[in-house]
Amino acid sequence: MRTVLISGAGVAGTTLAYWLAERGWQPTIVELSGGLRSSGNPVDVRGPAVAVAERMGVMGRLHDARTQATSLRLIDEQGQTRARVRAPSGTEIPRADLARILFEAARDRTELILGDTVTALTPGAAGVEVTFARSAPRRFDLVVGADGLHSAVRRIAFGPESDFVDHQGLYVATLPLGQPARAPHEVQLLNAPGRLLSVHPGRGQELAAFIFRHPEAEAPDPVELVVSAYGEMGWRAPELLDRLRAATDFYFDAVSRVRVPAWTRGRVTLLGDAATCVSLFGDGSTMAMAGAFTLADALGRLPIEAALRSYEARHRRLVQPKQHAVGATSHLLVPTTRWGIGLRNAGARLLQPAA
Repeated sequence: MRTVLISGAGVAGTTLAYWLAERGWQPTIVELSGGLRSSGNPVDVRGPAVAVAERMGVMGRLHDARTQATSLRLIDEQGQTRARVRAPSGTEIPRADLARILFEAARDRTELILGDTVTALTPGAAGVEVTFARSAPRRFDLVVGADGLHSAVRRIAFGPESDFVDHQGLYVATLPLGQPARAPHEVQLLNAPGRLLSVHPGRGQELAAFIFRHPEAEAPDPVELVVSAYGEMGWRAPELLDRLRAATDFYFDAVSRVRVPAWTRGRVTLLGDAATCVSLFGDGSTMAMAGAFTLADALGRLPIEAALRSYEARHRRLVQPKQHAVGATSHLLVPTTRWGIGLRNAGARLLQPAA
């Protein structure tokens, strides 16, 4: 039986484990955290990912775990409505729930190594010798880096992160508020030039997000950066900044685009955000599920080297338009001027009126 090590227990890695097990492979997932990773941020399952989920038999579970948001409300600093539109089509679900459901579909045929990570990869005659931080070294027929934007596999096998990750001039911080949603069926969005503050109802518990334009900073202090950007904003900003200052655990990162000229080196390949991240703007979970299926399908039909070439050729055609659109999409979400905010809001009212 052919063996594969998948680094990362997120959406891409768990989907790949399922489909490779279906095709007679023995998958092993290694995950640095002590449990299944992924934040609670909501993501969409739509387009090609719907068919993947249906064939896995998990679409019903995804529907049961979906968020309650059915509309987006664009507001001003007094909380007054400027536009209201329907939420995008698809199944929106917290990322952690999506990864958990996908893994549960694969776990009976997948080995899971928690609290460990890859530290070295040595090509062999017919596979890859893998050195771990804690576990004993092992050989695998294939290694897949599905370990996200800051991929350890990509760094070890391909080169430093700075060679492949482009800062997009934005940062994002998200914070679960742990309180019932005040607007249980709508995402509330407040823009000021270069800044977006949103409150998402989740599955009945609010989640705040700060997305703002800022040049790339070396070792930024997350709280200081967010407070400096939002300190004068109205609506719920003062309350949410106080919650952020008091928080012990929240998500913060630069909004980045990953571009790797070739996703494969020998018997090591990249999948999901490790290969093609367009954080926030690229249907990342949908692309991850579609890419995992494409890779598994190729590995089930072709020799490994030919399968990796086929996977990359097919999946690049799907993700390239997403990567090219990142600039335009970011300006819709976070306009840089008040005129741009007004134009975006007017367009939202015209193009997609709420039901």
